[in-house]
Amino acid sequence: MSGTTPASTLITNIGELMTQDLEHRVLKDAAIVFEGERISWIGPSHDAPSADEMLDAEGRAVLPGWVDSHSHLVFAGDRTAEFEARMAGQSYSAGGIAVTTGATRSVSDDELTALVRGRVEEAVSQGTTYLESKTGYGLDVENEARSARIAAAEVDEVTYLGAHLVPAGADPEEYTDLVCGAMLDAVLPHVRWADVFCERGAFTEDQSRRVLTAARDAGLGLRVHGNQLGEGPGVALAVEFGAASVDHVNYLSDLDVKALAETWAGWDASTGSGTKGTVATCLPACDLSTRQPLAPGRELIDAGVQIALAANCNPGTSYTSSMAFCVTTAVLQMHLSVHEAVRAATYGGALALGRESGNDVDGERAVGSLAVGHRADLHMLKAPSATHLAYRPGIPLTHSVWRAGVRSV
Repeated sequence: MSGTTPASTLITNIGELMTQDLEHRVLKDAAIVFEGERISWIGPSHDAPSADEMLDAEGRAVLPGWVDSHSHLVFAGDRTAEFEARMAGQSYSAGGIAVTTGATRSVSDDELTALVRGRVEEAVSQGTTYLESKTGYGLDVENEARSARIAAAEVDEVTYLGAHLVPAGADPEEYTDLVCGAMLDAVLPHVRWADVFCERGAFTEDQSRRVLTAARDAGLGLRVHGNQLGEGPGVALAVEFGAASVDHVNYLSDLDVKALAETWAGWDASTGSGTKGTVATCLPACDLSTRQPLAPGRELIDAGVQIALAANCNPGTSYTSSMAFCVTTAVLQMHLSVHEAVRAATYGGALALGRESGNDVDGERAVGSLAVGHRADLHMLKAPSATHLAYRPGIPLTHSVWRAGVRSV
């Protein structure tokens, strides 16, 4: 059910409230109040203030809405044949992106908008309340600009990924110039971030450096697709440029892990203050689909690196928006605790998007954690605790979702 939000809402009798705030609080028999889009009170149920509307959670768990910091939602068509071939033993390569590019270019603006909107609704129905999406299936000036414009109207954060693949028949150096020039200018009004697929079969270290330099000079935040198919320069480039995140990180050397950890040396995780480093975003659904080794999330956390989990919804390598599946996989196969996995899928994603902080003074509401002044993004489970996400794998556990205080599910 959905509708308008009353002036204030109290949810009481919460069995477990996993705040993912800086204190890592997990409250039992808790309550939360939000007014409009703003959380105004958190505490024990027996101390809860009155509100215009009261809802009884009946002992269910509540956690922050998922923050999916890496997706590719602006596309048409699918790549079922490629998936079947990969399951039969064919290795993944970046070339399949061209198939999606052709399909995406062939549909109208209205059709593409409807496809993106449907994917957002699917994600929200599973507890995702804050979404990033990339361009990258247009790969010419007109279609990248179109993708950016459509994404900006449907998702929370848009990332420019003209440097996804060099189109067939294009000269790589000339195409890189285009990505850094006219294409960047065309998408700039609609995007906050820029990304580059620094990988064999995609963009070289030199080309990636040119893209990152141009994007930084244009005032965009930076992200890097790196170290997905083997050890390479992606992590080092992300660290060099102070990128907000480096995503995939399947193949990391000891030096890569050390370099990422050093970016967090000036960050105080207990207060959320200091100089933020580069988040390592792990994409476990993609790792399983491409049959790559799972990203070393446990090793990264133990080294002091802040990590995020994201769904990487795309037609080629991870056609899912299920953040719960990613959390389950992180617990069962990447050796994260439930709390660590939920944190990576909420606060970690917010950290990767620069939305982990915000208050009444600056008016920029924080997402990914539950605290007074933060955005009222809540995910109620059909379970008494978040542990059930891993304890009952594959079971749809979303009961209710509030996005900026509006009930969506």
